[in-house]
Amino acid sequence: MNHDFNQDFFALFGLPRRFAQDAAALDAAWRAAAAQVHPDRYASAGDAEKRSALMLATRVNEAYQTLKSPLNRARYLLQLSGVDTQEENNTRMPADFLMAQMEWREDIDDARASVNALESLSHRLRGEVKAMQAELETALDARGDLDGAAVLVRKLRFMEKLDQEIGDAIESLLD
Repeated sequence: MNHDFNQDFFALFGLPRRFAQDAAALDAAWRAAAAQVHPDRYASAGDAEKRSALMLATRVNEAYQTLKSPLNRARYLLQLSGVDTQEENNTRMPADFLMAQMEWREDIDDARASVNALESLSHRLRGEVKAMQAELETALDARGDLDGAAVLVRKLRFMEKLDQEIGDAIESLLD
C-alpha cells in the first residue's frame, strides 16, 4: 500500500476519480487497505511506525466513509476541483425547489400520526434522492458541470434533512 498521505481518497483505493463508483469495488478496496494498515500488524513495530500505521488506518476509514456516501463523495470531488459547495452560507435555491420543500414539510406534518404514511413519504423521498444522484453523476462525470453539481449537493443536503425529519417522526410514533 502506498503510504503517501497527500494522495486523494480515490488514489488511496486505486479507484477512478469520478462520482459513479462500484460499491462492491469500493468495499473490497477498503477491506484490503484496512487489513494492510491494521494496528495489529504493527504490534512489534517501533513507536513511529505504529503511529504512522494508526494515522493511515484513520485516513483509510475517513476515505471510505467519504466515498461510500454519494453526498460526501460529490462534496469531495467538488473540493478536489476547488469548488466550495457553500452549504453553510448559500441557501439560495431555485423557486420550484423551495416550493417542493414546503410541500414536503406539509406532507410530513400531515403524515405525523401514521407510521405507514411516513414510510410512504420516506420511500417517495428516496426515489427523488436517487433521481438527484443520477443528475449529479451526469453533472460531474459526463458534463463536468461543477457549478450545477454544487447546487445539486445543496439540494441533496436539504433532502437529507427531510429524510431525518421523517425518520424522527417515525421514531416518535414507535416510542
